[in-house]
Amino acid sequence: MKCVEEAIERAVKHRHLNCLITETFQLALDQASEAQKKGLKPFPVIVKDCFAVKNVPMTCSSKMLLNYSVPYTATVVKRLVKSGGCIIGKSNLDEFSMGSSSLRGYFGPVKSGFSHKESLDDDWVVAGGSSGGSAVGVQLGMATVALGSDTGGSARNPAAFNGVFGFKPTYGLLSRNGLVPLTNSLDAPSIIAKSADDCKTYLDVMKGHDPFDSTTVDSQRCIANAKQSLKGLVIGIPQEYFNDVLSPTVLRALNSSALELEKAGCTIKEVSMKHTEQSIVCYHILGECDVASNMGRYDGVSYGFRKLNETSLDAMYTASRNRSLNKVVKNRIIAGNYFLLKENRKKYYDAAVRLRRLIAGDFKRAFSPDGEGVHALLTPVTSDSAESYKHWKKERFQRDWVDDFYTQPANMAGVPALSVPVGFCKKKRPVGVQLISNLFEDDLCLSIGKELYRLMGEPQIE
Repeated sequence: MKCVEEAIERAVKHRHLNCLITETFQLALDQASEAQKKGLKPFPVIVKDCFAVKNVPMTCSSKMLLNYSVPYTATVVKRLVKSGGCIIGKSNLDEFSMGSSSLRGYFGPVKSGFSHKESLDDDWVVAGGSSGGSAVGVQLGMATVALGSDTGGSARNPAAFNGVFGFKPTYGLLSRNGLVPLTNSLDAPSIIAKSADDCKTYLDVMKGHDPFDSTTVDSQRCIANAKQSLKGLVIGIPQEYFNDVLSPTVLRALNSSALELEKAGCTIKEVSMKHTEQSIVCYHILGECDVASNMGRYDGVSYGFRKLNETSLDAMYTASRNRSLNKVVKNRIIAGNYFLLKENRKKYYDAAVRLRRLIAGDFKRAFSPDGEGVHALLTPVTSDSAESYKHWKKERFQRDWVDDFYTQPANMAGVPALSVPVGFCKKKRPVGVQLISNLFEDDLCLSIGKELYRLMGEPQIE
C-alpha cells in the first residue's frame, strides 16, 4: 500500500508536467486494499489513455472522445490488476497515438522530467511519443510499470528520451483487446519500466492467448533462452541504420555499447538489412491505410463529439470530425484514402504489402543460422537525445518522422525490440540504444538488455 501512496504523492507533485489525463487515485487505493486481502504485493500502474479501463474515461487525447467512458477493461490491464496492479491514472499522448513527441494531444503537451522549471511555461524538454506520459510517469516514480502502445516506436522512443526501458514484445504475445487500434497489423501493447527485469516480470504476467483477440498466440511459443552470460552471442550491427541524420551523441553511445558487449564475450558482426531505407515509406503507406479505415468509426453518431444544428447527415459527419480531430489525424485519414483509391491501390498499398514481406525477410535472414546467424541486432532508437520544444517547433516537427526510421522496421517484422538507456549527452539528457531479437526470443532480448545496462554503468535518473 505504501508504494501506491508514494506514487500518488509523486503524481500530485508533478502535475505541472501534464503526464496524466485522468487521475484514478481512489481506484488505485481500492485496488491496493483488494490486492493485500488476496496476499498480493500492490504496485502502481499507469495506463496509456488508449487502453480501456471500465467506467474510466478513455480520450486518446482527442476532443472526439472527450466524454467517452469505457464499458469494459482491456485484457492486459485486467491481468496486471489481477497480479496486484493499482491504476493511478491514464497517461497523456499524441492524439490517437499519431506522433513521436506527445506535443499535439488535445490536453496539451507532456513535459519531460528533465525540463528546467524556470522555462517550463514556454519551453521544455520533449518527452517523446506517442507514449510520452507513460514514460515520464515511470521516470519520475509515479508507477512501477506503465503500459504504452507501440505501432512504429511509440514506447521505445519516449523510453529513450526519458532514460527508462521500453519493450515492444513479439506481435501477438500481448492481447490488443481493449486497445484503440491505429494500425492493426503493427500495434503492440508495450511495457515501460525502470529495469529489464521489471519488463520481464510484467511481460510474463500479461502474455498469452486471449479469446477476444484472434491475433494472440500461446505464450508457450516463447523461447526460454534468457542468458546469464553474453559469451558466445553474435550481435549484428545493420549498416543501413547509420544514416546522415544520426547524431555524434548516439553514434558514440552505439560504439561504446558494442565495445562493452565485445569485452563481455560477444562477437560483433556487421550485417545488411537492405530494405531498411524503403521501410519508412512502406510503414506510412500501410499505417495511413489502416488509419483511414479505423478512424471511420468516429462519426459523432454512436459516441464521441457531435456537432449539432447541421442541415444533413453528411454535414454533421463533416462538422463533427473537422471540429474534433487535429491536423495530423486528418492528414493521415486523407492520405490513407488516397492510397486506397481504386486507381492507386496497386501502386501504393499492394506494393507496400509486398515490400513488407521483404523487410520481414531481412530480419529472418539476419537471425537464421543459414543467414547472418546473429542473436540480436544493435541499432539506434532515435537520431539524437531529446530536444527542447522550441527546437522541435523550429524544425517543424521533422523529428516526428526522422526517429521512426530506426524503430518501425521491428513492427513491420513483428519482432521484439527493447530500448536500453546507456548514458547521457552533454546536455545531461538520456541516450538510448535499441536491441532487436528474433520472433518469440523476447527473453533473450531482455537479458541482453539487462547485461548491457549493467556494463554501461547503470545510468541513474535523478
